[in-house]
Amino acid sequence: MALSRFLVTFAQKYNKFSVSRVNDTKDNTPIYIDEYNYPLPDERIAKYPLAKRDASKLLVYKNGEITESVFSSISDFLPDNALLIYNNTRVIQARLLFKKDTGAHIEVFCLEPLHPADYAQSLGASTECVWKCMIGNLKKWKEGSLSKLIEIAGQEYTFTAERLDSEGNTHSVKFSWDNAGIHFADILENAGELPIPPYLHRKTEESDLTNYQTVYSKIKGSVAAPTAGLHFTDEVFESLKSKQIEVDEVTLHVGAGTFQPVKTRDIAKHHMHTEVISVQRSTIENILKKIGNIVAVGTTSVRTLESLYYIGMQMKEGKGTGTGKGEGRENTELSVSQWKPYENNEEVSTSDALQCLLNYLYENNLTTLHAETQIMIKPGYKFRLVDGMITNFHQPQSTLLLLVSAFVNGNWKQIYDYALENDFRFLSYGDSSLLLK
Repeated sequence: MALSRFLVTFAQKYNKFSVSRVNDTKDNTPIYIDEYNYPLPDERIAKYPLAKRDASKLLVYKNGEITESVFSSISDFLPDNALLIYNNTRVIQARLLFKKDTGAHIEVFCLEPLHPADYAQSLGASTECVWKCMIGNLKKWKEGSLSKLIEIAGQEYTFTAERLDSEGNTHSVKFSWDNAGIHFADILENAGELPIPPYLHRKTEESDLTNYQTVYSKIKGSVAAPTAGLHFTDEVFESLKSKQIEVDEVTLHVGAGTFQPVKTRDIAKHHMHTEVISVQRSTIENILKKIGNIVAVGTTSVRTLESLYYIGMQMKEGKGTGTGKGEGRENTELSVSQWKPYENNEEVSTSDALQCLLNYLYENNLTTLHAETQIMIKPGYKFRLVDGMITNFHQPQSTLLLLVSAFVNGNWKQIYDYALENDFRFLSYGDSSLLLK
């Protein structure tokens, strides 16, 4: 089964297992996903990036007005004293293909590590590890293990996959190999395939190994790129530096939920996926100094930054801490639930929330905050940290379009109509926008 069909099928089936949620927001007015639709012809979807990353078009939205430029000039439009926050995650070659003796092809798509649960430890495993996976052509893999020979540095190794158990449409798969001198990351890089988005309607090519990574990617773990960052080049960073615009980084590993369409008409019944975030203590200190001037690169950075507020808020309220489940994680596991921002929360200032995070890290002698977020940002959301965002143009009826609408106070259609009428390229390899309050 082709990866695109596999992911679409998963997304459709996954919805059957979604948890129905009541619309427990402060404003109980239903939000219907069909109100966030627009015509997107296939020819407007960029199948490949431009030869030069920063030559992409840039739509600038500020105070309800739209102007147009090129991404290489983005520093001209950023606020003075801005702090740019980008997501440094790196896409792994998470798609593994096996062939049974019967000739049947089985696809195993690695989603997230289970044992060890820490990404770095699991990717560094030297004999075996267990991952949560999606499986394509599952009906042909009833029992037993799958094996294949892989070649690394001129030597062949036997690589084996064993299905342990299932939960909904995901499966625990144990991977093992017969040489302790190689790591699971080596296996993925040599035997795996980069999972480009299914809407590109093409196979992964050699060029995608470079093009589908940001120039600053370094922490392995994502199964999809934080595509707003694909436009950045060394020259763009030099331009930012010359204008004294600071940059800093966070980590959010993008999961397969990014491919999941909204299948429920009422947003209140949509189940958001959970993603792992990591933020350095020094970054939180930097953010605290720059409140009011934070520009997020991409929706993943937006979700990470906004989640920091709610983690800090829960700490101030004396909630949210408990025994961490993630093996190898230094500190207590913290999380933000899907609807936490819409509960009747105690009002906490952004600076107080961030200070609570810092106090927690210092008291526990930690340099990194590890957490999980399921945060749902939809129209009516009150942004706590993000004052601007750089983002591509997203699919119709997607949670990412809801996030954009929330940020521009419902004026998303004005922006997308302009982009459609002025030949902007859409989705992962498409053009960019800078949205400012």
